[in-house]
Amino acid sequence: MSAEKLKKVNYRKQIKWFWILFTAPLFALSLFVLTVHLFAELPDTEALQNPKTNLATEIFSSDRKVLGKYYAENRTIIKFKDLSPNVVNALIATEDARFYKHSGVDLRALGRAVFGALIGSGSSGGGSTITQQLAKMLFPREDLHGIFLISRKIKEWIIAVKLEREYTKEEIIAMYLNKFDFINSAVGIKSAAQIYFGSTPDSLNIEQAAMLVGMAKNPSLFNPNRFAERSKNRRNTVLRQMNKYDYLTDEQTDSLQKIPLKLNFHPENHNDGLAPYFREYLRDVFLEKWCAENLKPDGKKYDIYRDGLKVYTTIDSRMQLYAEAAVTDHLRELQSAFVKECKQKKNAPFAWNVTKEEIKSIMMQGMKRSDRYRILKKAGWNEKEIEKIFKVPVSMSIFSWKGEIDTTMSPWDSIRYYKGFLQTGLMSIEPQTGFIKAWVGGINHKFFKYDHVQIGHSRQVGSTFKPFIYALAIQEGYSPCYRIPNVKICIDMPEGQPVWCPDNSDTKLEGRMLTLQQALANSVNYISAYLIKQFGPQAVVDIARRLGIVSPIDPVPSICLGTPEISVFEMVGANATFANKGTWIQPTFVTRIEDKNGNLLTDFFPRSEEVLSEEKAYVMLQLMKGVVQIGTGVRLRYKYKLNMPIAGKTGTTQNNSDGWFMGITPDLVSGCWTGADDRAVHFDRTDLGQGANMALPIWAKFMQKVYADKTIKISKGEFEKPAKKMDIEMDCSKYNKELENAADNLFSDDAY
Repeated sequence: MSAEKLKKVNYRKQIKWFWILFTAPLFALSLFVLTVHLFAELPDTEALQNPKTNLATEIFSSDRKVLGKYYAENRTIIKFKDLSPNVVNALIATEDARFYKHSGVDLRALGRAVFGALIGSGSSGGGSTITQQLAKMLFPREDLHGIFLISRKIKEWIIAVKLEREYTKEEIIAMYLNKFDFINSAVGIKSAAQIYFGSTPDSLNIEQAAMLVGMAKNPSLFNPNRFAERSKNRRNTVLRQMNKYDYLTDEQTDSLQKIPLKLNFHPENHNDGLAPYFREYLRDVFLEKWCAENLKPDGKKYDIYRDGLKVYTTIDSRMQLYAEAAVTDHLRELQSAFVKECKQKKNAPFAWNVTKEEIKSIMMQGMKRSDRYRILKKAGWNEKEIEKIFKVPVSMSIFSWKGEIDTTMSPWDSIRYYKGFLQTGLMSIEPQTGFIKAWVGGINHKFFKYDHVQIGHSRQVGSTFKPFIYALAIQEGYSPCYRIPNVKICIDMPEGQPVWCPDNSDTKLEGRMLTLQQALANSVNYISAYLIKQFGPQAVVDIARRLGIVSPIDPVPSICLGTPEISVFEMVGANATFANKGTWIQPTFVTRIEDKNGNLLTDFFPRSEEVLSEEKAYVMLQLMKGVVQIGTGVRLRYKYKLNMPIAGKTGTTQNNSDGWFMGITPDLVSGCWTGADDRAVHFDRTDLGQGANMALPIWAKFMQKVYADKTIKISKGEFEKPAKKMDIEMDCSKYNKELENAADNLFSDDAY
């Protein structure tokens, strides 16, 4: 064979092998893709259109602030329009510069990545597009190797192409940023913006956006909260990428790279933020019940941790903030006074008359209510062994009004330590709507989980119960000017029980004739006993029930002194009736619940019932104004300078164990209880332990802040007077004149 022919044959062989070598991989790849496409489990159209994503339930205040979230993953979905262009530009420049030019798989970038891998270059970039990364996040892969990993990769390419057909480019970017886990409970860009910078996705500046996008490479490796310098370097790499693709100028890039991270780290947990006691009640009681009674279209129960519900509450974030501040301001000061008094007690913090046996019983109950006890009991330890373990010192962090303290203390001693803290419960309601505006269940939710508004054990209400007895008297035709002698009253009891003759708390007004207004203002026990003797205990219980009190009340005479145990929740709702023209309205804290797409699932409307006529409710307000003008609540005027129309009632129980105050204004009714968790812990001195000192100041400080906020429309005007002429005389001078005239007419010659 000639050299020329040989040359031609060799050339043809080279061409043949070239096409074989070129087409074989493509054929094999095509066959592999077809096999995967036909036989592998790939998500169907429904799964692509509605990918499963765990979404946090968000709790909104009435002024549209997010009070908190319930979540398995702290994620809230946002739309592309809610993203700052800085985030979008940083993401595209760093992760997928040709994002708008491919259909899910970027062959050019893929080829560049393969070539770089073959020649051992680490600068060729990755071949994975944003859409492919989204596919991997939506449908996570197992830890695969070899041929299985290649198979999985090809599946992701197919899914990416399908995603590009189902969604716009903007929707894909939004889905990617909503799905990505930025760690530290920041799942999705909305949570990340809030937790790392206290911001929102649409407000992120260039360097903030660059830092968050930089975390996409490896969030644990570039965790800014742990590795600040490493995170900053990664952020600067993103900034250089933005410069490379003309999103930033050279001057901007140089300037931005010099800026420190400036984290404003806001880790989220259920103990932080506004209204933690309210949010816990909402989660554990209200939403738990709602989810059990309301089903999704597929017949399953709603999951507050994954279904992204939106719960709109009546809580006003401004009032809630002021209520919590008022509690902190007063309880810190009150606790200091209590600690000072405790220094004089040998069994502190327990009262001087509490026996050692009683203290041991209280301590044992405290031990048995603890999580530590339940864990040890479940592990099989007996009572004596557990008590011994409780007395062994351990390291712990404890609450104090000066901040948390790391110390070594036995769990037994920590129980006694915490018994010495005074607690509180405050609730505020809009009387015309029944909407609860503020809810403070205790002094610190991290250390004291007990909610003293609704969940906690009801406490004796003392003299704050007396307005219900006076309301019955007014309803039965008594005038506020009706005078009763302030003398001891005795009431016969059932056979076998001694006659009941209560005492007044002091003797300064005894023996005088007092009007109902004077008697209520000074919380005179003799007059309350007189009234309940006239009407009977059952009639008082009946009107309390109509006022919304559901706690157990025994129909016995002593209820006129406030022995019933009632929650703050019920007491505030009952007192709101007087400001709502005699109509009780159900206290309400949720207005509506929506699904993740904003579709209404349930809206809520409070029940109501007329208890008193408008005229008699107005009379009750005038009676209770006397408490503030001339009675036990007068310090609201001289100390706190609250000179607007206020009706109210203080309450103090036996041994100063409970201090109460109910305050009523035309637009806001608020109530407060203060005391220790155990009644055996209390002030010995009544001037310190009475409701006017323990609870009233919280109400006063709260209302001072509310009135000072011009964005809150709270009236300082008078209570609205009934439109029609009143039949009940409020002017006691005129009332006395009418009585004199009636007596003259009774004994005149014309009467016979």
